[in-house]
Amino acid sequence: MIPKSFSLKNSILLIALVLLIDQISKVYIKTNFVLGEEVEVFSWFKILFVENEGMAWGARIPGEYGKLILTLFRLVAICGIGYWLWDSVRKVSPRVLIVAISFIFAGAMGNIIDSVFYGLIFDSSSNQVATMFPPDGGYGTIFHGKVVDMLHFPMWKGYLPDWIPFWGGDYFVFFEPVFNIADSAITTGVFLLILFNKKAFPKKDKEQDSKPSESTEGTSQD
Repeated sequence: MIPKSFSLKNSILLIALVLLIDQISKVYIKTNFVLGEEVEVFSWFKILFVENEGMAWGARIPGEYGKLILTLFRLVAICGIGYWLWDSVRKVSPRVLIVAISFIFAGAMGNIIDSVFYGLIFDSSSNQVATMFPPDGGYGTIFHGKVVDMLHFPMWKGYLPDWIPFWGGDYFVFFEPVFNIADSAITTGVFLLILFNKKAFPKKDKEQDSKPSESTEGTSQD
């Protein structure tokens, strides 16, 4: 019988598996690809090595300390997600909720590893294949690493019809963003929460404020 909940041990194993796949893929890309290098697997799927210095969609926090603020925010967020996971396991929450949180935690942790450590353990990938643990030091300092992305799915490219408002006639790529395994894990977790929302957050049956009192055995007779 499949258990309705998910143990903390199983959650840790799932997180470790996602992190392992994520980090192996990133280290391989960093040590075998030059920044911007592309390999076509299918016409709709390519391995494209890019580095993300900031948030999703390439957004950045401006200023000298923008990157540091972003990394520290990620560390605070991962602590919150970790507590959410621990509390959900403690309360024997539905399995789909714990699995979803585990995916989100693993994905967030995978990108945090890049942000915190990659600047120390890799040199630059610009115009060269990066070296892991270079003798002259990495390309950055702690908390200033860049997130490695490589999964690209340009399923459709072309010019949009002129009748489309605002974007008509523009060149458009679907799907343009480049992401990684960690991003995929976060997306999977969020997707599970949306798709199985009622199972993940079941509404507790409202107990009646008062139960009808049971009649005493026998009835009183005049």
